[in-house]
Amino acid sequence: MEGFMHWLSVIGPTFQMGLIVLGLLLLSTAIVAVLTRAKPATDFSELAQRIRSWWFMAGFFFFSLIVHPDASLVLFAFLSFMALKEYFTLIHTRMEDHRVLFWSYLAIPIQYWWVYTEWRAMVVIFIPVYMFLFIPIRMILAGQPKGMTVAMSRIHWGLMLFVFCISHVGFLMKMPPTDMTPGGGRALVLYLVFLTEINDVAQYIWGKLFGGKLFGHRPIAPAISPKKTWEGFLGGVITTTALAAALQFMTGFPLAYSVGAGLIISIGGFFGDLVISCLKRDVGVKDTGTLIPGHGGILDRIDSLAYTAPFFFHFVNYFFYRIPW
Repeated sequence: MEGFMHWLSVIGPTFQMGLIVLGLLLLSTAIVAVLTRAKPATDFSELAQRIRSWWFMAGFFFFSLIVHPDASLVLFAFLSFMALKEYFTLIHTRMEDHRVLFWSYLAIPIQYWWVYTEWRAMVVIFIPVYMFLFIPIRMILAGQPKGMTVAMSRIHWGLMLFVFCISHVGFLMKMPPTDMTPGGGRALVLYLVFLTEINDVAQYIWGKLFGGKLFGHRPIAPAISPKKTWEGFLGGVITTTALAAALQFMTGFPLAYSVGAGLIISIGGFFGDLVISCLKRDVGVKDTGTLIPGHGGILDRIDSLAYTAPFFFHFVNYFFYRIPW
C-alpha cells in the first residue's frame, strides 16, 4: 500500500497535467471538425495537421514521463541531436569543419551523461568551457585559417543553445521533491514545457485576433518577423502568466513566484522564438525542417524552450533549492 501511495504521489502531477492536455486536444480537434463542416469552402487542413502532430508529440512526451524520468532524459538528448543537426544543415560549414561537427555531436551524450550522473559542475562548464576551448584546437589541426572565426562562433553558438540550454530540462528533472516543490522535477518539467508551448499558441492566437488593431500594426521586430506584434506578445504574456498562477498546485510555488515564473517563461519564450526566426530569415528559409507536419522542424518547435529552460531552471534553483556546484 505504501508503495502504491508513493507511486500515486509521484505520478499525480503527470496525471493531472495529462488530463488538462487531453481536454485541450479534444477541444481543439472538435473545433476544427465543427469549422470544417460549417465552412466547407475554407481549407483547414494545415490547422488539422498541426493538431494531429500535437497529439503525437504530447503522447510521446507523457509516455516518456510515465515510463521513467530517465526516458525523458533520452528524449531531450534526442531533441538536442535533431535540433543541432537541423541547425548545422541550415548554416554554411566549411569542408574542414566536418570532423569538428563529429565532436559537436559527441558532446550531446557526454553532456546528458553529466546530467544523468548529476555531476553538476560538469553540466555547467563542459560546453561553455571545455568545448569552447576544444573546438578551436580541432579547427587548427585542420590547417585552414580562412573563415575559422565565423565557423567557431557558429558551431559553439549551436552547442550552447541546442545542447547546453535544452539539457537544463533534463537537469530540472533531477530536482528532488521538497516542502516548497512537493512534485519535484517531474512536475517542474511538466509545468515548464506546458507553459512554454501554451505561450507560443497564445501569442499566435492573440496576434491573429488583434494584430495591429490596438497599437496600429506595430510589429516588435518588423525586419525579422512582421507577424509578431505587440498584441500577440502582450496577450501571450498575460495568458501564460495567468495559467502559471492557476497551475501553482502543480509546483507548490507561492502565488508571487508562480506569477514570476509565468513572466519568465512568456517573455523568454517570445525571444527564443524571435531568435530562431532571425536565423531562418538570415539563411532564407521559412521552416527549419519538415519532420513535424504542420509545424516544420524540431527547431521550429523547441526554439522557445531553448530560452525558457535555463531561465526557469535558475529561477527555481535560486529560490527553492540553492544547489551547490
